[in-house]
Amino acid sequence: MDNVMKMEFSALAENESFARGAAAAFVMALDPTVEELTEIKTAVSEAVSNSIIHGYRDRKDRSGARVIMECSIFAGGKVVIRVEDSGVGIEDVEKAMEPLFTTGDSEERSGMGFTVMESFMDRLKVISEKGKGTVVIMTKYLDTASGI
Repeated sequence: MDNVMKMEFSALAENESFARGAAAAFVMALDPTVEELTEIKTAVSEAVSNSIIHGYRDRKDRSGARVIMECSIFAGGKVVIRVEDSGVGIEDVEKAMEPLFTTGDSEERSGMGFTVMESFMDRLKVISEKGKGTVVIMTKYLDTASGI
């Protein structure tokens, strides 16, 4: 690993944009294209939003509810972003990754979060245990990596 950044923040909707911006700023060392940066920001936004909205959906008291995001840069322009929560977990990850599947109100949620992450990143891995939380690991290989 050539560079790593790890942050923990409250599972509040207003922190989604902060996480997206932090990931984008960190990746800027690789001199990504606007398209690559937009894809990373969008994928991070989806992963963090899922943790905040779905991970802690059954908690009436969200004090102490946290999201952890770790961004790593490797030689050759490989970027790995890990988003983790200690929420309710996903009962059936395979089903949850199907397009249009949602556990939320279908009028408010599109069920496209994992699909968006998969389409914008080169690799997506979801590890979850019901009652213990979820880890989303996204990998992107940048074509223009000149920084590291």
